[in-house]
Amino acid sequence: MTQVALVTGASRGIGLAVAEVLAKEGFSLAVNDLNDDEELAAAVRHLSSFGVPVMPLPFDVAKQEYHSDIFAKIENELGPVTTLVNNAGVGVMQRGDMLDVTTESWDRCFAVNAKAVFFLSQAFARYVLARPRVADAFYAVVTITSSNAVAVATARSEYCASKAAAAMVSKTLAVRLGPENIAVYDVQPGLIATEMTAPVIEQYRKRAADGLTLFPRVGNAVEIGRIVATLARGDLPYTTGQVIAADAGMLVPRF
Repeated sequence: MTQVALVTGASRGIGLAVAEVLAKEGFSLAVNDLNDDEELAAAVRHLSSFGVPVMPLPFDVAKQEYHSDIFAKIENELGPVTTLVNNAGVGVMQRGDMLDVTTESWDRCFAVNAKAVFFLSQAFARYVLARPRVADAFYAVVTITSSNAVAVATARSEYCASKAAAAMVSKTLAVRLGPENIAVYDVQPGLIATEMTAPVIEQYRKRAADGLTLFPRVGNAVEIGRIVATLARGDLPYTTGQVIAADAGMLVPRF
């Protein structure tokens, strides 16, 4: 039995790390990113080196017209899809005072970080429920949100709001899909070294070393990939609706 996963935003960073760990676990992969470019092609070549089928799937997750037939396309090439990893995300257009946030930055964060998660997950659920299940396969939706779903970053208020919305989408989806035996998880990374955080990563390293995180270091994308693979394999049995705080204990209340 081969599990098939769609990983969004998978050309680099956390998405590529998730796809790599899944490939090592034997998952067939549909690798999404916004553009059909060399970065996506390089990701496909890299992931294919692990000996699993990999297909590029460039499309804008924020555009619902792509959602309706995307899983059938994957099935035609790789087999029935068992796993959706909602990883694609965007940051704010400009850090600063929330009193200066533009509607453009707000709409962009919500379109990709929240609305796309809702409707792509909806399309996946409809797809799964319309077909016979693959015997012994574990079906799951894993969404990568952020510790900012619960903790405020004052310079990125619209990002925080969009990630909080995505976290609630995950909860409501878990309630809806539990009776269908589809597990749903919300992974909330903390201080992770990626291309997106590169401009501020040295500040993160210092704050981690100074005690912001219980483990005094920043995390890496592969660690998030290992968490997602654990969930996608069903290795946390009899669980759904969980928030996995992948933040080295950053948000543990302390005195």
